Amino acid sequence: MTDTMTNPAAEAEAGESSASHAAAEVARLRATFATGRTQPLEWRLKQLDAIVRLMEENEDAIAEALLSDLGRSAFDSFFADVAPVVAEAKHARKHLKSWVKPKRVPLPMAQKPGKGWYSYEPLGVVFIIGPWNYPIHLVLAPLVGAIAAGNCAVIKPSEHTPAAAALTAELVGKYLDPDAFSVVLGGPTETQDVIAQGVDHVFFTGGPEIGKAIMAAAAPHLTPVTLELGGKCPAVIAADANLEVTARRIAWTKLLNSGQTCVAPDYLLVDRTVKDRFVGLLKQAITDQSPAGDGGKAMPIVSPRHAERLAGLLDGHGGQVVHGGGSNPANRAVDLTLVDEPDLNSRLMQEEIFGPILPILTVDSVDEAVGRINRGPKPLAAYIFTTSKALARRYGKQVPAGAIVENHAAVHVLAPDLPFGGVGNSGMGAYHGKWGFEIFSHRKAHLARAHRIDPKMVYPPYSDRTQKLLRKML
Repeated sequence: MTDTMTNPAAEAEAGESSASHAAAEVARLRATFATGRTQPLEWRLKQLDAIVRLMEENEDAIAEALLSDLGRSAFDSFFADVAPVVAEAKHARKHLKSWVKPKRVPLPMAQKPGKGWYSYEPLGVVFIIGPWNYPIHLVLAPLVGAIAAGNCAVIKPSEHTPAAAALTAELVGKYLDPDAFSVVLGGPTETQDVIAQGVDHVFFTGGPEIGKAIMAAAAPHLTPVTLELGGKCPAVIAADANLEVTARRIAWTKLLNSGQTCVAPDYLLVDRTVKDRFVGLLKQAITDQSPAGDGGKAMPIVSPRHAERLAGLLDGHGGQVVHGGGSNPANRAVDLTLVDEPDLNSRLMQEEIFGPILPILTVDSVDEAVGRINRGPKPLAAYIFTTSKALARRYGKQVPAGAIVENHAAVHVLAPDLPFGGVGNSGMGAYHGKWGFEIFSHRKAHLARAHRIDPKMVYPPYSDRTQKLLRKML
């Protein structure tokens, strides 16, 4: 065993270099923004077209990078990273002309004659911090909103997916306006250094603990933040659910990217009367959908550290492993594992799993499931499988979550017209489609009054009669 030696002077020099680089890049982008270059509609549309070409012309390179970083198949990379970004960019391109139009508003009597409206203006230089689980999608989809709003942007891909990060830097520099966009590589130090420049908005996708650190770093500058976080997303399987379809859809979400998805079901609450049959169908669906037909053996995990954490969740959970259960952290591998009736106080049920492990709890009713869900933090998404529209709507009203999805899971992420974001511990702010355009914009109020009518009664001193009239007007 060898010790890692540190050189304080070298670390200080590296820190100074990182801070200097961040300052220089933000200053450079601010200079570009000050020219007004990013504001014309034509420039924004050109950059959105470039995003589409970037994704479509480099699908193979993206798949290769994600295979290296995450062990993901080429089609899964297309489905989860390439296609959603292309859809976002095309949607923004199609609707941007209507989004940017000023919007008239009515005025009260006291403000007439006059005209009121609001317009959208870009914030300036924004900072987008990406996660490792979908390292292309969750960097470039927010960038679509930033571009649509007319901003410059600093982009920081995850250091945990080095191949995707390097490719992002290369492609952004090649396809997008190099004077308006900068990719910063590195880890927490580089992130803090950019935030310290007092950028105009920070958009972060990741876990709640890091989200708190991002928010704290932004606070001294009063920099607004959008936090796309995670949480334990529940899925309720009611007694009247179509069990075959439900099993296929849930299996799919846990196989995609080895369950390393913020909106994948984190645990199931299954009605007692159908549980045994459903668990059997779920096992079969996992086997049917596994590329090797092996039931999800040795699913690829992003790093040995993350695989070790997942393996740790399988110790002391107090439940029964009914499928899978194996792990090999050194090889970055964990089996897709089903755990029946784990202890509610175990780490498995207290932490966000973010991997191919799925606890299963028994409930006697949807009401009991709702009570259990609502005793924990508000999830990023909550799912219900039922054939009863009334039951599904009631669930949607009773469970506070970033999103409610009926009879499927995770697919709401692919709908550009729906806001995507969390609530409470699962995040703040939302994006996708127009919501992304708005999160990176300032809604500026405008009020125009005419000179020609200016009654003296509105100015002091006020007589008793005048005060009565003004009270009615106001």
